[in-house]
Amino acid sequence: MQCDFSLIERARNGDDAAFNQIVLAYRKRVFGTISRLIGRPEDVEDVAQEVFLRLYYSLDQLRAAEVFEPWLYRLTVNAGYDYLRRRKRRHESLMADLSEQQLIAADSAAGGKQEADRRQAAEVREFVQALLSEVSEEDRILLTLKEVEGLSLRELEQIYQVNENALKVRLFRARQRVLKAYERSQAGAKPEGAAD
Repeated sequence: MQCDFSLIERARNGDDAAFNQIVLAYRKRVFGTISRLIGRPEDVEDVAQEVFLRLYYSLDQLRAAEVFEPWLYRLTVNAGYDYLRRRKRRHESLMADLSEQQLIAADSAAGGKQEADRRQAAEVREFVQALLSEVSEEDRILLTLKEVEGLSLRELEQIYQVNENALKVRLFRARQRVLKAYERSQAGAKPEGAAD
C-alpha cells in the first residue's frame, strides 16, 4: 500500500485530518512491527506514539511517496531500538541499586511471571521467541522485518541503507545464528557463554 503523496502534502501543510488518515492507514502495521520488536505488549502503544510523533515532525523531509513506507519502517525500527536501549539502561540501573536479597526476590518474581506468560502463549510462538532471544537485537529485528513482516529486500535496503548483497549476507548470517540456536536447543546444550 503506497501512501498518496497529496495526503502527505496536506498533512505537511497542517491538515490534521490528513495526518490522521495516514496514522489510521499505517497504525496496525506500526503496532504489529513494534510488538514483535520489543516483545512487551504494555509498551507498544507508547512506542507507536513516539513513531507517529517523529513522523509528524519530520514530514517536511519527505520528498517522494514511494519512499514513505521504508522511511516509516525506519522510524519504527529506530524507535524500537531506542526503547530497547532505554529499557536495558533502566534495568541495569535498577539492578545496581538492589540489595542481594532484593535481587533474589526479583529473580524469583521474574521467573514466576515468565512461567505464567509461557503458559498463556502458544507453543510455536514460545519456541520461535526462545530461538530469537538467543541472537542479537539486530538479528532479531532484521529477521522479524524480513520473515514476519514480509518486507522485500528493496524495502530493507532503504531501511538499513545498505546494498542488496550486504543485506543478503546479514540475513544469511542471522539465519545461521538462529539455526545454531535451534541445534543447541535440540541437543539440550547450554547457550553459548553459559558457565559449566
